[in-house]
Amino acid sequence: MRVEIDTHTHTLASGHAYNTMNEMAKAAADKGLKGLAITEHAPEMPGTCHLYYFQNLRIVPRKRFGIELLLGTELNIMNAEGKVDLSEDVLKTLDIAIASIHIPCFRDERTVENVTAAYENVMENPYVDIIGHPDDGRYDIDYEALVQGAKEYGKVLELNNHSMDPDCTRENAVENDTIMLNYCKKYQVPVVMDSDAHFDTLIGEFDMARELLMKLDFPEELVLNRSAEEVKKYLKK
Repeated sequence: MRVEIDTHTHTLASGHAYNTMNEMAKAAADKGLKGLAITEHAPEMPGTCHLYYFQNLRIVPRKRFGIELLLGTELNIMNAEGKVDLSEDVLKTLDIAIASIHIPCFRDERTVENVTAAYENVMENPYVDIIGHPDDGRYDIDYEALVQGAKEYGKVLELNNHSMDPDCTRENAVENDTIMLNYCKKYQVPVVMDSDAHFDTLIGEFDMARELLMKLDFPEELVLNRSAEEVKKYLKK
């Protein structure tokens, strides 16, 4: 399955990634992609960029090295109420927004009820496009409720290739992704597979995600980033 756009990557602006925006765009072009989303960690992640970074993204050209850029954020889901760390006034100016749970930022007890509620509530935010790496076994979740929520609110669920890397600190990703994808098949909920690249050589690397999709005979039409245009149809803008 060919992928035209990588929907989740980071530059050095996120604080724990290692390339510039130009280097990432050039790498995407070298990999034969048509598009690249650069989704820097939002302000509550330790070491990431300031609010002003996101407010100023309007000045950045959306085409580099022949690659169409989607410039946005990976929001931090802060609690079970689904609070995130950028306001809607800022989010509506961005091209794309992923919402994820990260250990340094989630402030409530990590129960199934709290984590599931956090995802369900953040999906009510009209400016959230994608739910990021909901496969992290450190956060127990009701996957059927997650998928049903994505169906109700028109959100896209992420199949994060990095999560499946044995060196990744997320736990039980393959097992959890399998459960999630089977529910996505049942309820016809779309996904994106992406790299979550923090280094330019990892852009467009989806081998583990692609292998799991093939193993599960997952419908290709539910993988949005097989087409950059299909991804854009789901974005708030």
